[in-house]
Amino acid sequence: MKDPCPCGRNAAFEACCGRFLGAGMPAPDAEALMRSRYTAFVRGDTVHLLATWHASTRPASLELDAGVKWLGLDVKRHTPMDGAHAEVEFVARSRVQGRGQRLHERSRFVREDGHWLYVGGDLL
Repeated sequence: MKDPCPCGRNAAFEACCGRFLGAGMPAPDAEALMRSRYTAFVRGDTVHLLATWHASTRPASLELDAGVKWLGLDVKRHTPMDGAHAEVEFVARSRVQGRGQRLHERSRFVREDGHWLYVGGDLL
């Protein structure tokens, strides 16, 4: 497969998360948005990360650590609460200065004007 998507789905980037990054197509659900945000971290796409972050919790700017190498994503659970709220539990693996790390989080999302947005998360 040419240019596999970093999010872990067995699909090419353009057919998977690439639709939501540069193209600006809204993600159909919170899980797809979370996967696209992981892909944005892998690709260093701070524009997508900020654009998909809810205004109530979004930082004014975002600087990514260039020393982080993202290794994989495992979505544990996608829980729609209602038509406008959902949670996604995931584990993202990375390597920083040769040391393996795991980020296990339950993220909260809200849907506004047809767009899912990241609100925040709790580390597990």
